[in-house]
Amino acid sequence: MDHTEAAARIEQLRSVIRHHDHRYYGLEDPEVSDAEYDALRRELVALEEAHPHLVSPDSPTQRVGISASGLFAPARHRERMFSLDNAETVTELEDWLARMERQLGRPAGDLVCELKIDGLAVSLTYEHGMLTRSATRGNGVTGEDVTANIRTIQAVPLRLLGEAPALMEVRGEVYMPLRAFEELNARQAEAGDRMFANARNAAAGSVRQKDPAVTAGRKLSIWVYQVGYMEGGPPLASHSETLDMLRRLGMRVNPGTEVVPDTPAAAAFVRRAMAGRDGLPYQTDGVVIKVNGLAEQDELGHTARAPRWAIAYKFPAEERATRLRGIEINIGRTGAATPFAVLAPVFVGGANVERATLHNEDEIHRKDVRVGDHVVVRRAGDVIPEVVGPVLSRRTGEESSWSMPPDCPFCDAPIVRPEGEKVARCTRGLTCPSRLREWLFHFAGRGGMDIEGMGYKTIDFLLGKCLIKGPADIFFLTSEDFIQPDDDPSPRAAKSPYFIGWGEISVRNLMNGIDAARDHPIARLLVGLGIRHVGGTVARLLAGEMGSMARLQDTDVDTLAAIDGVGPIIAESVVDWFSDEANRRLVARLGEGRVRLADPEPAKGPSELLVGMTLVLSGGLEGMTRAAAKAAVEERGGKVTSSVSKKTRALVAGAKPGSKVAKAESLGVRVLDEAEFHRLLEEGPAVLD
Repeated sequence: MDHTEAAARIEQLRSVIRHHDHRYYGLEDPEVSDAEYDALRRELVALEEAHPHLVSPDSPTQRVGISASGLFAPARHRERMFSLDNAETVTELEDWLARMERQLGRPAGDLVCELKIDGLAVSLTYEHGMLTRSATRGNGVTGEDVTANIRTIQAVPLRLLGEAPALMEVRGEVYMPLRAFEELNARQAEAGDRMFANARNAAAGSVRQKDPAVTAGRKLSIWVYQVGYMEGGPPLASHSETLDMLRRLGMRVNPGTEVVPDTPAAAAFVRRAMAGRDGLPYQTDGVVIKVNGLAEQDELGHTARAPRWAIAYKFPAEERATRLRGIEINIGRTGAATPFAVLAPVFVGGANVERATLHNEDEIHRKDVRVGDHVVVRRAGDVIPEVVGPVLSRRTGEESSWSMPPDCPFCDAPIVRPEGEKVARCTRGLTCPSRLREWLFHFAGRGGMDIEGMGYKTIDFLLGKCLIKGPADIFFLTSEDFIQPDDDPSPRAAKSPYFIGWGEISVRNLMNGIDAARDHPIARLLVGLGIRHVGGTVARLLAGEMGSMARLQDTDVDTLAAIDGVGPIIAESVVDWFSDEANRRLVARLGEGRVRLADPEPAKGPSELLVGMTLVLSGGLEGMTRAAAKAAVEERGGKVTSSVSKKTRALVAGAKPGSKVAKAESLGVRVLDEAEFHRLLEEGPAVLD
């Protein structure tokens, strides 16, 4: 492909990828599969590697890897980013509207209601449609330049769609979805690191990372809500028209935004938002209400700190003080002993709270939390109540310090904290009742076997009735197990044959959920088994390479470590798990329960010339794109990986192949030029002899 053809194809790919990015991240309505999208990106990467002079800053490939210089440079906003005045009652909302109407001398007109996202306020500057700078709000006049990090957020378009204004500064809120927040805290807890208090803190901390790659891994997103400054562009009469323009340009505008006619309608929006906040996949702390007309906004102007034409209706407080009655511990599925606070009941963030996390012993001592203290409690992310710290001014001297108990309260086994680790653990193993309970919940949960209807309540019932002792027993349950004994004298027994809490429909639904789980891909089973370091991504890699539990459990460390994306630590963890005979018996019993232990063989390609052969592609090929070369190898039964190892049969070196050639030569791996690669595709392994 010559220079002109490459330039044209690169621009075409960028345009198509931007379109699909908008469909996926902006509209959440993708048009192509992940595989098709990945193929487009791979082809673009290959072309840009072959023609580096054609790489541009707005290319979709340039989101990660741009390092910030120093900490963060100051960035002055073109227009000040104001704070908002607050309202907490409908009366305060009515007073706000009355003040505006007195100033205007007429009704203020329609209002726009937007969810107030609890994240980090940023500005995005676009020049002729291209993102050139992003900054935090800072003091409203000057923030921090975080462009390198914001570019890594897939929901932020690097180039706008369609015809954009010549210059535009857009305001938005970067946030961390609650699921991503929970996953991040789970990783922090597993590593023994300090967890984030809430999704807002996690988002702010993620944006202010020195390394953009760290930000990229935090799964952040954004909602934009306003244009702060604009040169050029269409004439706009209202805030709602501004939001429509931002949507057309490919930016994420919250779909819950509504235009309402008056204060009662705005109050009704607030009530709906407050009632539905716990069902949202992100954290909100109120509703922002704005005058819709831009002429009215200009006429109303600003006070020294806030616009007169907007107000934030705050949801109930998410922090309250209460007494810490005691500290107890929970034992998780890995044996981790996690302390939690037993509180005098307190209403926080719309819910009564009697339990709150304390993370680990070091955190308790760092915060100097003592039994008997009055403590501040926060609902972190509206999900996990957390003790923020003690109210020191209310101490009486009768409070007592706490330390980790020496023995597990569930099984009496010693609790040990290995040297150098932050997490103490029960030493009993899965015979500890608490560990077993948590393991079963993990096994049946959405990340694992995804058994509908098997939450803590069902698991506690099954364990209490001795119907199960481990995960495999789930698949031997029958409907008859839920029927009471005939000699039950209780009045209910005369009305229903089932145990209390169960009926024919609930039992049938559980049985259907168990039956559906039998045929899940083995990657789900691997996650459910709880092998250390094996999450969803690693499980899919192992399942894709091994194909069956039988093959996986008999594979050595070196072979597993050579799988791209696995490595020695994970490989050793997997081999250690399968070296335990009890675990092997568990897998065998799962098979007896008709759980799938092998994935179906993938359909054979048109040829098996390269079956069992692993190749690495490096550099640009003139005769085909990188994606086409990979597809050609896979169609012939071979596999393409990204790194050279002892398992690599050959390296295909195109233009500017980089350091992989030297590594291949050091390992004795055959290096092929493009002509030899085409011969390999036609003639098979004989070319290498």
